[in-house]
Amino acid sequence: MKPFAQMSLQELIAPEGHACACGKRHKAGLRCLRIGTGALESLPRCLFDIGVTKSFVIMDSNTRKAAWHLVEHALDKAGIQHTEYVFTKTHVEPDEHSLGSLVMAFDPGCDGILAVGSGVLNDLAKVFAHAVGLPSAVVATAPSMDGYASDNASMIRNRVKVSLYNACPQAIVADTRVVKEAPMRMLQAGLGDMLAKYQSICEWRIANLVTGEYYCENIAGLVRASLKKIVDNAEGLKNRDEAAIEAVVEGLVLSGIAMSFAEVSRPASGLEHYFSHIWEMMALERGLPVELHGIQVGIGTLLSMQIWDRLKTITPNREKAERFIETFDEKAWEHRVRATFGSAAQAILDTARKEGRNNKAAHKKRLDKTLKHWQDILNIVAEELPLYQKIEGLMKSLDLPLTPADIGFDEKDTRDAFLGAREIRNKYLTSSLLWDLGLLYDFPFPEPAK
Repeated sequence: MKPFAQMSLQELIAPEGHACACGKRHKAGLRCLRIGTGALESLPRCLFDIGVTKSFVIMDSNTRKAAWHLVEHALDKAGIQHTEYVFTKTHVEPDEHSLGSLVMAFDPGCDGILAVGSGVLNDLAKVFAHAVGLPSAVVATAPSMDGYASDNASMIRNRVKVSLYNACPQAIVADTRVVKEAPMRMLQAGLGDMLAKYQSICEWRIANLVTGEYYCENIAGLVRASLKKIVDNAEGLKNRDEAAIEAVVEGLVLSGIAMSFAEVSRPASGLEHYFSHIWEMMALERGLPVELHGIQVGIGTLLSMQIWDRLKTITPNREKAERFIETFDEKAWEHRVRATFGSAAQAILDTARKEGRNNKAAHKKRLDKTLKHWQDILNIVAEELPLYQKIEGLMKSLDLPLTPADIGFDEKDTRDAFLGAREIRNKYLTSSLLWDLGLLYDFPFPEPAK
């Protein structure tokens, strides 16, 4: 079997899957993929191929304006019936209320779900299709995130950001005529979401070394290839160059396929995503609008690289780490979680305790591994993370926001997100490593504004 990074998109989504050296057979649920100018002409064939003859179409007012005229024409021309549901809110949240709205509007005569949109609508459609047991498809309206082809949905449950694992869409259609007209902020968000992959692959390798977590080099190679494709074409986004747009869409889809192959979000999501998750939860708690996920993640990537630039200069100390865990104050920890997460805190605390987040025996095992393999960890960081200045320069050249302050979060919000990242889920992050070393709560972060 040739490496995933050398396969075409059609080879990657072969229905029989791929037996891999990691011991798993990797399969994606994606069956029909069309990217390019005029791709929407293939939508009816894609729907027929996955068994859909009447679509329940999910849109918001913006995506309806962007693509519905082309989608409706393609469906009507092929004789595919459809019922539409349009979210009229300015900002749709991927939460219980939005899902409930879909349930109440659903036409039971439909035999498939069709999302016309990007991030939130795609995630809602995945979860809803899984709940009603129907195949789903998505018409991409923006190259803004890498979740199109993944089998996980980033949702808000009980005011806590969670990943729910469902089937990925069986069909994805990205017509260049539509996606190239997306707001520039959404094109920037797609780049920001992909730049996160430097950090996510780095942390995935470290987690494998320290905790024994599953890792697949073949999948990691696919993510690196998708990232390179996007970075190489990033400059063309400024002018909405069609070749650049299509390369970015393809890179985003490749990243989603990688997540489907791994069956977890780990290949595409690390500490940088947790800055975004917590900022989003803060905004919800305060009743404020939420910035695009990829914009937040791009900033989180720069912050994560700042952390490693400092952490690389530190020599771990076993005595300090052991003293930290022996004197760990559970009540102070609970107080910190409640102060950071507000009404979502109790659910986070309950989950953390159930999973043994602060377990001393588990800490000892991780600490032993970390100290034994510290040079290996530094080598991984050197191999996976580019220079901070390179990524900052790329983001500057495309006018992406660079700091939390640029999107309305101050230094306290940023530090709270940094300290709270390890609390949301039982996922080994850079902040988890700092906690194990007894460095997290004293770590000098964020850096003072220059």
